[in-house]
Amino acid sequence: MGLCSQSGALGVAIVALARRLELGLSSFVSIGNKVDVAADDLLEYWEEDPNTDVLLFYLESFKRPRRFARIARRVGRRKPIVVVKSGRTAAGERAAGSHTAALTADETAVDALFHQTGMIRAESLAQMFAVARCLAEQPLPSGRRFAVITNAGGPAILCADALEGAGMEVEGLEEATQEQLRAFLPEEAATGNPVDMIASAGPDTYRRAVEIVLSAEEVDGAVVIYTPVGIFEDREIARAISEGVAAAREATGRSKTVMASIVGEEQEETYLLPTREGPSIPVYAFPEEIGQVAGKLADYAEWRDSDPGIFPEFEDQDLEGARDICRRALEERGEGWLSVSEARDVLEKAGVPVARGGVATDADRAAELAAEIGFPVAVKLASIQIVHKTELEAVKLGLEDEEAVRRAYREIEDRVEAEGQRDAMQGVLIQPMLEGSAEVMIGVTGDPVFGPVLAFGMGGIYVEVLRDVAFRLCPLTDRDAREMIREIRGYRLLDGYRGYPPGDVEALEQAVLRISQLVDAVEEIAELDLNPIFALQPGEGCRVADARIRVG
Repeated sequence: MGLCSQSGALGVAIVALARRLELGLSSFVSIGNKVDVAADDLLEYWEEDPNTDVLLFYLESFKRPRRFARIARRVGRRKPIVVVKSGRTAAGERAAGSHTAALTADETAVDALFHQTGMIRAESLAQMFAVARCLAEQPLPSGRRFAVITNAGGPAILCADALEGAGMEVEGLEEATQEQLRAFLPEEAATGNPVDMIASAGPDTYRRAVEIVLSAEEVDGAVVIYTPVGIFEDREIARAISEGVAAAREATGRSKTVMASIVGEEQEETYLLPTREGPSIPVYAFPEEIGQVAGKLADYAEWRDSDPGIFPEFEDQDLEGARDICRRALEERGEGWLSVSEARDVLEKAGVPVARGGVATDADRAAELAAEIGFPVAVKLASIQIVHKTELEAVKLGLEDEEAVRRAYREIEDRVEAEGQRDAMQGVLIQPMLEGSAEVMIGVTGDPVFGPVLAFGMGGIYVEVLRDVAFRLCPLTDRDAREMIREIRGYRLLDGYRGYPPGDVEALEQAVLRISQLVDAVEEIAELDLNPIFALQPGEGCRVADARIRVG
């Protein structure tokens, strides 16, 4: 294992811990405040180092996060990367800042970085080594179906809870497997899953049970727990577990993930159980710790085996034209929000579908625009400063004729003036009435360290009430777009739920990718909010109803 620490003193302690856990280090680097060498440099070095199989990092900040992410996407396909990132809380962030004089990124962006690059995030140094020990000694799980073998019910229940809490499956074993177990286990034993052999289980029982369970087709990995009860020598049980694992591998020709826990061991601590001509079995003091490790390994295995995705390019995008609009606004007015018309123009240059319509600055022009669009229409306040138009009663829906549009314009004008914000009114936006399966939103904010962070979630008022939002760092791959849309709880509505009409998910994916390309290319965009976006029926696309873009 290669170990990188941003703290020299902590790094020395970690090296001592690695030695105690019988883990081999290919190299140890303390990068301090990264004046010359940073974490992304070490990623590239260890990628080509034949003596390094697993990459471990203790980091307080990222020097070049976008380069780090780009390299980690590639390296993680070959070698697992385990990271402890401190500075998660406000207090931790202040401490990290004083220690390294580096800006620590917002946790939303950090979480997105880990998700997109497949890096394994450990919550503590102890968990980092718990994960590393299994990565170093065991194959990655080929699936999430795990079996628990034990001589005591309590530890097995804790382990099963932890496994399922980490997204693993602890399902009942097939009847044929249970019959093999019943052939030699006492009547009081449980053969479902967990397999509780009761306290009298000795070395031969462990050996046979481990071989049978690991040989079962319905099992992707196993956790073997032994609680000493003063009947058998711990070493005999440990040897029996190893022999059972070896027998299963010999019989099936497959090597499945195995972890063990010797609970409350009083003798000299054991961290690895050697096996005959195969990888050792990592041993953990607490069975619930294994559940957390298994979940992280399964997540990484699925990421590594999945399609990495591509960064798509859209030939119909005029990103240079979008950049010109933003730069012109900056030159004329300085930092701030684009007008409604400017924001719509930027989106059209990016190829993002915007609802038909336009801005009118008087009642008569509003009526003309409505007639051109076709009734019924929506009339909404056009303003840079006023965000929540509905609270100001500045949104009028379902208007059927020109007179209703003129009246709506005057009512919005009077309402804004009554609030003392007449100067904030740039006119009204006229749009056709839109209906879709659901309202969603796409937002972008600029992180000072990571750059643009893109958000997708349920739109309208739901984004504030439910906060059902997924985040990714830009630029996004097509895989990122697919995942984040399906990640939100509200996706069931887009997929068609209990008679609710489905939405055009493919069009939403395209909109997400186009916005990602836009904000990645036009650095002047500091913030973007598209809410609501109407997801139309499948094949009919989507439409942005409201758009706000801030330049800086």
